[in-house]
Parts: sequence; C-alpha cells; structure tokens
Amino acid sequence: MGENELAGRFFDAAIGLLERVRDEEAAHIAAAGAAIADTVASGGRLFAFGAGHSSLAAQDVVYRAGGLALMNLLAVPGAVGVDVMPATLGSALERVDGLAGAVLDSSPARAGDVLVVVSLSGRNALPVEMALNARALGLKVIGVTSVAYAAETKSRHASGTFLKDHCDIVLDSKIAVGDAELTAQGVAAPFAPASTVVTSALMQATLAAAAGELAERGIEPPLLRSGNVDGGHEWNGRVMAEYADRIFYRR
Repeated sequence: MGENELAGRFFDAAIGLLERVRDEEAAHIAAAGAAIADTVASGGRLFAFGAGHSSLAAQDVVYRAGGLALMNLLAVPGAVGVDVMPATLGSALERVDGLAGAVLDSSPARAGDVLVVVSLSGRNALPVEMALNARALGLKVIGVTSVAYAAETKSRHASGTFLKDHCDIVLDSKIAVGDAELTAQGVAAPFAPASTVVTSALMQATLAAAAGELAERGIEPPLLRSGNVDGGHEWNGRVMAEYADRIFYRR
C-alpha cells in the first residue's frame, strides 16, 4: 500500500462522517443550540459530562478560547479518562450503579440548567444514570451518542435502556459499533477511531449555534478569548467577573 494510503483513507472516512452529521443532524444541532441559548438567557448554568475517551469532547468545550465561558465540566473522579492506574479502572467505574447520582447530588447543577452527556455507546450505567437522574432533577439533557449501539448492543444498565432514551435532544454521531474506521491486510484488528473528531465537531457546532441564537436575541454570547492574543486576559477577566456565579471551574 502507498505510504499515505491509510492516512488518506482515515481522512476520507472522517470527512464522510462529518458531512453526514452536518446534513442529517442539522435540526437536532439547532435545537440543542437553542436550548443552550435559552438557558444562558434565563440565568441557568451549563454542564458537560463524558467518561473515558468520551470525556475528551466534554473537556474540549470547557474553559476554551472561542467557547462559552459558562460551560462547566461535571467530572466523575476516576472516569474522566486515562488519569487513573490501571486505566481499566476508568472503564470499570462506568459500570458502577449509583455513582452518577452521588456526583449530581453534590454538584451545583439544579433545575433549569443544561447537561450535555457524551457517551459513544450510551450503554453503560454511568451515562444512562447521569441523564436519567439529571432529568429527574429538572435539568434539560442533551445526549451526544451513536444511536447504532442501541440497535446492535445490549445495555449495561439495569433498566435495559440507553443514554438516548433519557435525553430531551439526541445528537447522533453516526459512528459504527466498534469505533474503528479502517481495516488492512496484515492488521488483525480494525483501527483508526473517528469518534473524537466527530463528537468534538458536534459539540463545537452546537455551541456555535447557541452563540448565533443569543446574538439574534440581542444578547452578547459570553465567549472566552485566547490568552495568547493581546487583550485576551482582560477580556476573559471581564466575562468571568460578569458571570462569576455561573462558572464553577475557578475559585
């Protein structure tokens, strides 16, 4: 195979998925953006949660240049990613019943807020309970998941349900079960996952829609600027001071 053939095939696969998501999820992205704008405008707070590699997309929209200052990470200790030893412990924690409820109960989240729950498979106890319990508390839940898993795998939650079953809005990443876009002769397992690329794009597209919705309502979106451009720190200081009661990743 050519030197760059596999790399090129991965880019083609990722671009194809991004085009599908752009076209097929446009209405859901707009609805999610409007829900976030509603919450910002009404004085509510924004939270994002993901476990394992799904946490990467959640982290990507928190304290981010060009992002909404109000987006907070709802972190579950040990489940954010490969920050525990052994790394397999993080996967095990995703299957623990009751953990999501304990985290929500001790968090600042309250009725009227928005919680974005990111889970590729949407089948583990942690994301399912996070969405279920958040809705019971009166939060609006946006789920970012691959709906294919609900058709092709079994839930690991006692209810037999998936993340998508407990969301007000679902954004489908279209990722195939197994999250590997390529196969090749001489390579025993499928490889090259695209879920991070696609899920992060869904998150950023949703926040872009929210910013546009706020602007249309005459509300300045509370965006952060890069600290590496002149005036960025001063800008961010003003935004954080104005919205201090809705930002929880700083003291």
